[in-house]
Amino acid sequence: MKTSKIILIIIGVIVVISAIVFVVGGYGFGGSKNGNGDNDLLNNGVGNSQVKAYDATYKINGQEVKLENGMSSTNSATGSASKMVTKYFGNDVKGDFDKDGTEDTAFIVTQTTGGSGVFYYVTTLLNKKTGQVGVDAVLLGDRIAPQSMSVGPNNTVVVNYADRNPGESYATQPSVGKTIELKVDTSIDPVTGQPVAQFGEVVQNFEGEADPAIMTLSMKTWDWVNTTYSNDKGTSPRVPGKFTLTLKADKTFSATTDCNGVGGEYVVKGNQISFTKMMSTLMFCEGSQEADFSNMIGEVQNFLFTSNGELVLGLQMDSGSMFFK
Repeated sequence: MKTSKIILIIIGVIVVISAIVFVVGGYGFGGSKNGNGDNDLLNNGVGNSQVKAYDATYKINGQEVKLENGMSSTNSATGSASKMVTKYFGNDVKGDFDKDGTEDTAFIVTQTTGGSGVFYYVTTLLNKKTGQVGVDAVLLGDRIAPQSMSVGPNNTVVVNYADRNPGESYATQPSVGKTIELKVDTSIDPVTGQPVAQFGEVVQNFEGEADPAIMTLSMKTWDWVNTTYSNDKGTSPRVPGKFTLTLKADKTFSATTDCNGVGGEYVVKGNQISFTKMMSTLMFCEGSQEADFSNMIGEVQNFLFTSNGELVLGLQMDSGSMFFK
């Protein structure tokens, strides 16, 4: 009788141990059903299924970054053990930033490259008819303190954050409030036929208080205001806001007109500038000023900035000047 009881006890213990092994083996020590922790992925308070909504390819510092489950991890350099890690951070704001009638999402990502820096960028996920398109990211700073994001006038993205004074140690808490307003470039790349998908900064309060010494060609998307000629004649866009010029740091440019998108390359030497390899889409628009605008761009030979925040492009033979704001 005693032997039977002992056998039953042993069988019971074996059953209990088997059940424990099954549970642990099936679900993993991390509490994830597949054992890799996917069900535990939380990113700044956002669940895994929500983070996946931001999965797309973005461009950061000229390099394509593909987020998967809200994250990307690649080698910082060939043969390097350091990792460049990009993560969804948050501060989402929704709006029709490319003005195509669909709702887009702007948000912040962080990127580390193996050192102590944590770099914060703003980007946008555009909802296009052909699918989702990631916008080139804009750097806010290293170890800054994001505060809020909102939709500004004319469907811009307004970002508020705190930074440090120049020269302050990174050990100092960010305390200098800053605001940047960004606008999505809606022009079409004439080569690929795809949206340019790039942010341009909307520079505030330039009238009468700009410093030409610190202004740059790539600092914003420029709006054509008018062109004056040496014979006292001139011209201006019949539809304000249709003609813009975006000069990128990689020496390519894009332009919008009242008809087609224009793009190409530009060369700068001192204050001399010329536009080359110009191409445009091929739509016909009756009464368009596109040809006049493109011809003027093709004749540009120099540039300067004014204290009113203007970019002035001088035409060949001192025949006239194009004014942009």
